Amino acid sequence: MPLIATDVLACAAGAAPARLAVTLGDEKMTFGDVAAQANRFANSLLALGGRPGERLAWWSDISLDGVGLYFAANRIGLAFAPLNPDYTDAEAGAVLAYLRPQLLVVDRARAERAEALVRGTGTILLTLGGAGRQPGTDLLAHAAGASTGAPGVALPGEDAVSTIFLTSGSTGRPKGVMVSQRATWLRTHAGAAAYATTGGPGEVVMFPLFHMAGWNFAMMAWSAGHAAHLVRRADAPQILGALARWSPSVLYCIPAVWRRILESDMAVDTGGVQWALTGTSQVSTELLEGIKERFPAARTTVNYGSTETARAVALRDPDLFSHPGSVGHPIPGVRAKVAEDGELVLTSDRLMSGYFELPDETAQALQDGWYHTGDLAEQDDEGYLYIVGRKKEVIRTGGETVAPVEVEGALAGYPGVRELAVVGIPDPQWGEVVCAVLVLAEGATVPTVEGLRAHIGDRLAPYKHPRRVVQAEALPRTSATGQVQRAKLVEQLGV
Repeated sequence: MPLIATDVLACAAGAAPARLAVTLGDEKMTFGDVAAQANRFANSLLALGGRPGERLAWWSDISLDGVGLYFAANRIGLAFAPLNPDYTDAEAGAVLAYLRPQLLVVDRARAERAEALVRGTGTILLTLGGAGRQPGTDLLAHAAGASTGAPGVALPGEDAVSTIFLTSGSTGRPKGVMVSQRATWLRTHAGAAAYATTGGPGEVVMFPLFHMAGWNFAMMAWSAGHAAHLVRRADAPQILGALARWSPSVLYCIPAVWRRILESDMAVDTGGVQWALTGTSQVSTELLEGIKERFPAARTTVNYGSTETARAVALRDPDLFSHPGSVGHPIPGVRAKVAEDGELVLTSDRLMSGYFELPDETAQALQDGWYHTGDLAEQDDEGYLYIVGRKKEVIRTGGETVAPVEVEGALAGYPGVRELAVVGIPDPQWGEVVCAVLVLAEGATVPTVEGLRAHIGDRLAPYKHPRRVVQAEALPRTSATGQVQRAKLVEQLGV
């Protein structure tokens, strides 16, 4: 029997169709609701021209419709590719030109923008509701009359692409991380087994649904027959509000979001939380102590992974304070080693299949079955791993990736700036933050972060904007090509 992503929903809906599956604010759906919606969408997508082996892109604010759409695409063999809703038109256009999706599904707010982006490309535009005339075909209206029975196409093979998640390379070009049906299933059940709970209606999912972790944590909950409680924003009111309303068992937050929660004075009973999880390359002892104080009944682990690998290394609850700064040991089913150049490499049966139509990048990342993370690591005598730096120039901030050259291009032309470089610098909340290092013209004053962000405007998504600005006398460059030596520049900043 092949291992495919839709089995997660089929098992949950078959066992307990009336059980709560997913919530978003005041909206909620049972497993039976999601299964029926997924079948209606799947039958509609086929009727509208969807074909197995093609790609379906989803560009929308978070919604429960996206859950049914995800399972519908997976059921009929369409690779599901979620786009960041904060993309500018230029960013979305670059991604769509790269992926060449057969179908693009958008919410009403993006319909006109999407129509302009796909005009003349052959991509079929579908919208999710909205009053009045709108571009494309209203998928919700079309699906309302579709059958809730299983679509009449064969199940996809386990090596078929389930999802394509977009990340950035060092050049700023989008890279599509292909995750197979089998890898999706294995990632889901590995995580669910690790966080088996004795009760409690599910977990809060702080990640957005364009992010691999959003789907991974939701799928983990669904595979255990629990609900996934989605939030529109990863802020304290939304997350603590979901805790108060649903009393979930599991909560995962990146350090920046944990700090928002710990700084909030909103009174919420946290006694039902059995797992209070976090993850990044490094988590401070002070933050872990705060989590323990606010969630006294919960166990905590620090998790390390990526879109390409999913969760791969973890520091267990008993080891949090005896091995500060460590990301722990490889989880079951994962092997890790530190290469001769100090790079951490990983292998498992849950790795990505590769980068969509990028054979050179795939060959560089996947070598003899090992994924090269780009992170520099050290390992102590007990096997505990510590992330000590980045081999690649790409910046990882709050779970997202940012290409320095892309930000430098957007900052170009700022008044009074003679030279500039963008680097990532360590940050306890975000892992890394985008820092603009500027060489100023004579008499110019150092711009503020707000000034730089205003200069970029809506040309780049907000997470790519600088959070720090530093003045330098000169930028270190290579003698042969004059390229900025970013690693050396970070060293000179002393961070």
